[in-house]
Amino acid sequence: MDDHKLFRQFICSTLGETSELQIIGEASDGPEAVQKAEELHPDLIVLDIGLPALNGIEATRRIRKLSPESKILFVSQESTGDVIREALGTGASGYVYKPDAGSELLEAVRTVLRGERFVGARFRGHDSVGGSDAIASRELPTEDACAPLQRTMEITHRHEAGFYPDDASLLDDFAQFIGPALKAGNSAIVVATESHRDGILLRLHAHGLDIGSAIEQGRYISVDAAETLSAFMVNGLPDPLRFFNVADSLLLNAAKAAKGESPRIVACGEGVALLWVQGNPEAAIRLEHLWNEMVKSYDVDVFCGYPLGSFHEQDNRIFQRICEEHSAIYCR
Repeated sequence: MDDHKLFRQFICSTLGETSELQIIGEASDGPEAVQKAEELHPDLIVLDIGLPALNGIEATRRIRKLSPESKILFVSQESTGDVIREALGTGASGYVYKPDAGSELLEAVRTVLRGERFVGARFRGHDSVGGSDAIASRELPTEDACAPLQRTMEITHRHEAGFYPDDASLLDDFAQFIGPALKAGNSAIVVATESHRDGILLRLHAHGLDIGSAIEQGRYISVDAAETLSAFMVNGLPDPLRFFNVADSLLLNAAKAAKGESPRIVACGEGVALLWVQGNPEAAIRLEHLWNEMVKSYDVDVFCGYPLGSFHEQDNRIFQRICEEHSAIYCR
């Protein structure tokens, strides 16, 4: 699937940023991962659990017999304790939750190659913890191989991105992101195209939410993505002052209407995706950066949706830059 290929490219680019690592092979399913491991005997294998034909856990069991010196690092969407425990029980050296790969992957790789175990930050301290990609790498010698790694970005609030193969999956996740906040009495902002705004409303209604009341109370604010962009774009780029004026107005109105015990705001949208589709990736990245400034100032969680079909192999570096602006990423 294209989304898996895109995520493999993202991982390869991330690993390629450090000179002591060399990518020597890739695989898109379980049997191929086992075959590559037997042929290449890599120092490290980055493996998803959800591999086609043969899942990552079973593939690891076979790899351990064929290439026992290879260290295994899981990078997977699976987040349940039983699955993580089973994955690590195969003898794997680490586990990273796929949405956290942007901030944790390099740290995990360094830790595992030192012979230590790595478990993603969100799973640490949980008693329950003792996709389709496989990537093999070989460590190259370097004097500072054990130097601490710096995360590309530190974000205290949620600013997440999802990459979707179709409208239905994007709208489903938007509704799931918004629904819990509205049920708790909090506020939601939607910045989307007209058809997508209608689709989100239908899904929220199907989930049993009284959207009419939320709109009347001012807790559900829905605006057109193109019109919103036009309010702060200047010469093809977002003007920071105009953006902050627009965003401040939306967030302040939403905050006043929130009625939860701990008032919060959630905001989801596709303005950045429109800029990308229009062939203006630099504007999309700058807009993501401006939203990061907003999440530092307001108690707001932001979710951005992108169409996967608009990304191509030559866009890999831009894809990585977009990922770096987010606290978590999701690929359907």
